[in-house]
Amino acid sequence: MLFIFVPSVSPWFNSRMQTRKLGYTDLHFSVVGLGAWAMGGAGYKFSWGQQDDDDSVKTIHRAVELGVNWVDTAAIYGLGHSEEVVGRALRELGSRQRPIVATKCGRRWDEAGTPYGILKPDSVRKEIDESLQRLGVDVIDLYQMHWPQPDEDIEGAWQVMADAVKAGKIRYIGVCNYNVAQLKRVQAIHPVASLQPPYSMLVRGVEDELLGYCAANAIGVVCYSPMQKGILTDKFTRDWVASLAKDDHRSQLDPRFQEPELSKNLAVVDGLKPIAQKAGHTVAQLAIAWVLRRPEVTSAIVGARRPSQIEETVGAGDWTLSEAEIDAVNALL
Repeated sequence: MLFIFVPSVSPWFNSRMQTRKLGYTDLHFSVVGLGAWAMGGAGYKFSWGQQDDDDSVKTIHRAVELGVNWVDTAAIYGLGHSEEVVGRALRELGSRQRPIVATKCGRRWDEAGTPYGILKPDSVRKEIDESLQRLGVDVIDLYQMHWPQPDEDIEGAWQVMADAVKAGKIRYIGVCNYNVAQLKRVQAIHPVASLQPPYSMLVRGVEDELLGYCAANAIGVVCYSPMQKGILTDKFTRDWVASLAKDDHRSQLDPRFQEPELSKNLAVVDGLKPIAQKAGHTVAQLAIAWVLRRPEVTSAIVGARRPSQIEETVGAGDWTLSEAEIDAVNALL
């Protein structure tokens, strides 16, 4: 059985990391969560390039030591490899230190490693069992529908996920990349524990309606890409972008790393640096703390590939932005 630890009774846990309750559930997530997308390694269309598995496991261990109490992965990350790496880290940590685990379904891949959406009931049932096996757990804490694609199949897939909750394979189910109308459709079948949307200084669509709807309906919000895949960090320079590996999807497939968006984003980062430095923080910490300023947000998912990266970004969990800092960022944006 997957152990779910409670930070307040775990002496090894870094008590400085604040937690927030995930929607209607009994889970309390650290405000910084560890994202395991890049830990999937190379060999598929949306990879982040080569990744050393030992570094990934060390990063998960270090995150737990620093107070991060949950890890987010997905079947599609590394075509199953990210879940396997997370599973290895769970075994090495042991039940006492094991973090909450969230993973996802609804994305399969062809022979070339290109993802596609599929939400047919039989496919989702198979994905659930495959994720349980890769992770090496009896119960998945939070199981999320990765994308509402195809849209006409979301109710059928959601029913399968709800059935898995009743069967004891999953504790809570959530969704990613949904709009309000889609949330309402699946809520009629089974309660939605969480929404995982993109949210950063550069991607703010969630503020229009989604955050308010989730707060009013006891749906937790766990945001992905608060640092916008590395853009909102001190390391983001033209030379750094040019150095990205060819099999890193950012170098080929993400328009924010290409002109004309590249120059615009470089200017934003240049403007953020003095705001962060004045407070004794980094741009990455500022970007994460800015997302966490919203009370509707439960946690920000922060990707890391090496222990040093999570050592930096967890500092955002201790930083509550002042009104002056928020105003300075908003003026820049």
